[in-house]
Amino acid sequence: MTRLLSAIAGVLGVCATTAAAATDIPMDTIVLGGLDKVAARVNTVSGKVGAPVAFGTLEIVARTCVTHPPEETPENAAFLEIFQRLDGGKKEKVFSGWMFASTPSLSALDHPVYDIWVLRCESSTASKSP
Repeated sequence: MTRLLSAIAGVLGVCATTAAAATDIPMDTIVLGGLDKVAARVNTVSGKVGAPVAFGTLEIVARTCVTHPPEETPENAAFLEIFQRLDGGKKEKVFSGWMFASTPSLSALDHPVYDIWVLRCESSTASKSP
């Protein structure tokens, strides 16, 4: 199979081991979906990248939020840190990692009360109307 791919690549004049990679576009606003399993309510929350966003007893900080260019397959991804606020003002980290809008179950928050998922990344300057 590898020989066949190399032969085809040679005919086309491209390297068989080089994969095309999309250049992610960094955005400054994240939009998240959240489910409170106890109250059975789904809410949408948004906030600036780097700033904490509250959802129930959770504090969510998006460290980065990126989207693919329009000519690529649609995808939004964010690196999130999620903390559980405890009594006495303390916080416990319950999640740290990448979440992808197209596959929310790939890297999900494991919490008994809340589910959080990425909906999209936005640019605050592009979303403002004149």
